[in-house]
Formats: sequence, C-alpha cells, structure tokens
Amino acid sequence: MECTVRWQAAAGMAFHAETGSGHLIAMDGAPDGGGRNLAPRPMETVLAGTGGCTAYDVVLILKRGRHDVRDCEVRLTAERATTDPKVFTRIHMHFIVSGRGLSPAIVQRAVQLSHEKYCSASAMLGKTAEMTTAVEIVDL
Repeated sequence: MECTVRWQAAAGMAFHAETGSGHLIAMDGAPDGGGRNLAPRPMETVLAGTGGCTAYDVVLILKRGRHDVRDCEVRLTAERATTDPKVFTRIHMHFIVSGRGLSPAIVQRAVQLSHEKYCSASAMLGKTAEMTTAVEIVDL
C-alpha cells in the first residue's frame, strides 16, 4: 500500500494525499494552527477511515451470511489525549443497521467479528483507545 501526501503551501496548512489506488484526500488544519478549515483534519480522516473499515466488514459479513441488510451507518465519537502525541484514548461506535428480519445477535456478532478479527484500523487504534460499540437495528 502506498500514499503520497503533499503540503499545499499556498493554502496555509492544507495537504493533499494521493492513495496508491489513485484517489485524492484533502486535509486542512484549524485556523489557530495556520489552516483555513477547508477540509477534514488529518485525525478526523483516521477516525472516518476506521468507521469505513468496520462498516465495510459488518456489511460484508451480513451479506455473506445472506442476511437482508439494506443500510449501515456508524456514528463515531472519540476522545483524544490532552498532551502530545494526542492519540485517541476512547472511541465509541454506534452502529445503525437496517434491513429485513435482521437478528440482533447476528448483527452484534458481525460487529464483534469486525473488531476482533477483520478491521485493521480498529486493531491499531485499540492499542491506545478504549473501544466500545452499540448496535441499533432498524427493521424495514
């Protein structure tokens, strides 16, 4: 896996990342740090990537089990250390999974498998952060 991050000097503290798969991600800092608040902060992209990683797993696990999953949303809240390096210390993930006839136990198991076995991002962040989850099921 590769990624190139380039500082956009004319834009203050903005950076553009080009991923190995050819996609672009814009990042910027807060105004008090020289940024212009035009894009997510780098640590926000880490949190978003973690949510994407685990949501991907949950949907894939449910689809492979032939469950009628129609939507998956993960709302993440995080706390960071107050001193440098300001690592994540707590991350809570609230999963809202929609579908027809979804069993709470099966959805909970998919979330558990993601965190215990498949989600690389959660595994890394779990080294510094207390990770908690909640599951809500919407029957369509």
